[in-house]
Amino acid sequence: MPFSLEKIIRPNILSLAPYHSARDDYSTGILLDANENAYGPALTTHHNGDLHRYPSPSHWPIKERIVQWRGVPSVHHISLGVGSDEVIDFLVRVACVPGKDKILITPPTYGMYSVVAQVNDVGVVRCPLTIDNGSYQLCVEEILESIKTHPVKIIFLCSPGNPTGTCLSHDSIRAILGSDFDGIVVVDEAYVDFVEHQQGTVSKWIKDYPNLVVMQTLSKSFGLAGIRLGIALGNPKLIKIINNIKAPYNIGTPTAMLAYKALSEQGLAVMKYHRSLILKEREKLIARLGCFPVQGVGRILGSNDANFILVQILNKQNEPCNDRSKGVYTLMADTLGVVVRFRGTEHGCLGCLRMTVGTEEENSVLLKQLEKALITMSK
Repeated sequence: MPFSLEKIIRPNILSLAPYHSARDDYSTGILLDANENAYGPALTTHHNGDLHRYPSPSHWPIKERIVQWRGVPSVHHISLGVGSDEVIDFLVRVACVPGKDKILITPPTYGMYSVVAQVNDVGVVRCPLTIDNGSYQLCVEEILESIKTHPVKIIFLCSPGNPTGTCLSHDSIRAILGSDFDGIVVVDEAYVDFVEHQQGTVSKWIKDYPNLVVMQTLSKSFGLAGIRLGIALGNPKLIKIINNIKAPYNIGTPTAMLAYKALSEQGLAVMKYHRSLILKEREKLIARLGCFPVQGVGRILGSNDANFILVQILNKQNEPCNDRSKGVYTLMADTLGVVVRFRGTEHGCLGCLRMTVGTEEENSVLLKQLEKALITMSK
């Protein structure tokens, strides 16, 4: 079925006249058009950037570097948000009528999809991933059946998944995109730079599928979680609609300056070097956890395509156990100075802790304190 923006986007959004900011018109000269403070910022030290001026609404230089980095056709295929979370909110607001439409998610998955849906009074359809042997893959047939019986406007797919750390197969994603679903398919690729095989990014697919939006971020591989920059890649007509509803100056000057530097040739080289260190440490952690010296560490689930590991904590009967897992998590955080994440209540994650891959020194401490916690919990 051909994708039609007129059918998917809310009528009030289609007819929206976007806010026209002062910086849309001019950004040079004596600027007396935006009621800014001409004397400068109230700071006692010098800072780069014209912080007393409103930033660019469009940030073309950043987008040009993203075009080069990801190989997308043009800057008109890109929108920027305050982290991926704002992009998620943009998508739900442009497509879903409150109290009527729904999104579809595939648990276990990133929790903000359902949070944003609830905030916007949008229903959530859940089609859990297959969890056999920690595979964490799409149930394509169930998804296709669900979209026939529910008013689903957006399907959110997380690849690599959080907390699964597992890439969805490209064949399964294509099956959704190639179906008669006429809504938006979002592939969240926050962790994609840690993938070491051919089932990684689908960002170049946006040329072939007008209803595909790929979300990325500078928070993970670039190590810039603090600047909050999310990226949406998609067809220009849909991207224009997203840009129409965003606040005119949602990406501030400090964020823009740091993002531009990170996406430079030198910045990309640093990112790739840090990525190589993380991948090396990931393999070492997997090996050490696989032959742990004390009882209580079970299987590592998923295909380990992210910068974290999902590992089972076992009870004395060598069964995945939420009580022991939660106890280990709490003891490590409160007493032993190492904070991981308890994920045991999520579908297919019984007894699981999610452990971010740290530096070599941090990982050594993690393993030492995990051993202490398991010994303490066994008494």
